[in-house]
Amino acid sequence: MSTFTKEQVQEIIQEALVAAEQAGVEYLNNHLGGVDCFACGFAWSTVYGVKGSTKLGKMLLANGFSKAWEGGLQYWMPARSNRLGFVQNVDTHLAGARAFTKVIKEKLGVECYADSRLD
Repeated sequence: MSTFTKEQVQEIIQEALVAAEQAGVEYLNNHLGGVDCFACGFAWSTVYGVKGSTKLGKMLLANGFSKAWEGGLQYWMPARSNRLGFVQNVDTHLAGARAFTKVIKEKLGVECYADSRLD
């Protein structure tokens, strides 16, 4: 794992959020015809192997991550945005979480996974 500055971590998380928003909008428009329908739920991305007490962990926590119940650091609902609007479809949220996860994995070099649950 590389060493990152506070600014680099902020930029990476912002890039991941943009990717999440774009993936959520694309899923909603391409798979659901722009209509929020079907199963409601939540999605998130969890980083494993990084403790909240480490330098990187503290930077993640300062930029929207929180401690996950099952271990690791979690970013809840990364696809939420003004552009996407109030959408409840779990698959739309999961598409966003997967895009967010991909950027975090590639740019930070950490173990990160997307997950979801129905409401």
